[in-house]
Amino acid sequence: MKTTLKNQYAFANQILIAVVSAVFGYNLYQAIVHPENSHLILSFVLVALTYIAVEKYGPKIDKEKK
Repeated sequence: MKTTLKNQYAFANQILIAVVSAVFGYNLYQAIVHPENSHLILSFVLVALTYIAVEKYGPKIDKEKK
């Protein structure tokens, strides 16, 4: 029996979001507690790249079905 996923990138998107959330949370903590060790701007760039990737490879919503 063959099964196919509607979105082959769904699992990868979930992993990517989890990793980026952890990195962003850690850097936000560093910015509050130890400002000299934080890389908050790099975290914002990583969040933006993740947003773009999820929008590009995320689930597509058909406007006709809405």
